[in-house]
Amino acid sequence: MKVSHRVSNLPFKHPFTISRGTKTHQPALIVALQLGNFVGYGEAPAINYYDITVEQMVADIEAKKGMVEKFALTDPERYWHYLHHLFPKNPFLVCALDMACWDLWGKMKGKPVYQLWNTSFSGAEPVTDYTIGIDSIEKMVEKMQERPWPVYKIKLGTANDIEIVQALRKHTDATLRVDANSGWTTDEALQKIPVLAGLGVEMIEQPLDKHNIEGMQLLFKQSPLPLFADESCVFEADVEKCFNSFHGINIKLTKCSGLTPARRMIKKARELGMKVMMGSMNESTIGSAAIAQFLPQLDMVDVDGPLLLDEDVATGLQFDNGRVIISDTPGLGIRLNG
Repeated sequence: MKVSHRVSNLPFKHPFTISRGTKTHQPALIVALQLGNFVGYGEAPAINYYDITVEQMVADIEAKKGMVEKFALTDPERYWHYLHHLFPKNPFLVCALDMACWDLWGKMKGKPVYQLWNTSFSGAEPVTDYTIGIDSIEKMVEKMQERPWPVYKIKLGTANDIEIVQALRKHTDATLRVDANSGWTTDEALQKIPVLAGLGVEMIEQPLDKHNIEGMQLLFKQSPLPLFADESCVFEADVEKCFNSFHGINIKLTKCSGLTPARRMIKKARELGMKVMMGSMNESTIGSAAIAQFLPQLDMVDVDGPLLLDEDVATGLQFDNGRVIISDTPGLGIRLNG
């Protein structure tokens, strides 16, 4: 195999704010794996609060490029295990390479990735939500009205969370989901969640800090709404730890280190009777197309990266009032721009 890479830094349509901070662009590493005439693509966005930068991903891949290339590809899962040991401290880079490998393998086999997993689309797949980042109430209403959508994910973790949702609810009957990004204390969550339930909110994502295990267990017993783990569920081993603290998990491909471990996380969550969501880290169409391959296996999905970004690096996904439409060509079904 031959590996190549480049850096992208795509601008957001609007500055993107969560409880942890604001950004105007999404830096990411784009990788390509070539074997003969086939090329597979992968992506890993850099996220500041996980301390993995694009520069670190570039340094790691360049330092071990020869070892990345020398693997004799016979199975994407075996390749992931190889990469997992090659880059033990960089799951983001492992994700990008694992994603590229599945894209490559699908093209070699002449099948979309989801078919390689013996899954199929029935038309009943979950629609994607559209994320409204933290802003002034007026601006958040404006963002929502700018894109009429059946499901919105509302970023919270402010002093006026209830006022925000009340204002948004006045302008839409759409399903609302709330993502606090660890922004609440236990007491705040206990106070806010019943009120949000009364405003027709469907679920709450990561209400408390991941270290507040006792608080989550208390909240789990008292919450009138389903609670989904995000920052509390990064790797495979975290799924079982979330049992009896959360009703479901939100899997991020970049954080868990790729499609290969994400499949195992879904299997484990189902064994535990937990719901499964897959979420976006503001990926372009490359990473979003990888998320879309999982749609037949999910209860909820947040794959709105291409909608939030003002530019893209590839084509292959379409959105129709929340419905995610893949191209259904081999691999991830994408084509790079340019």
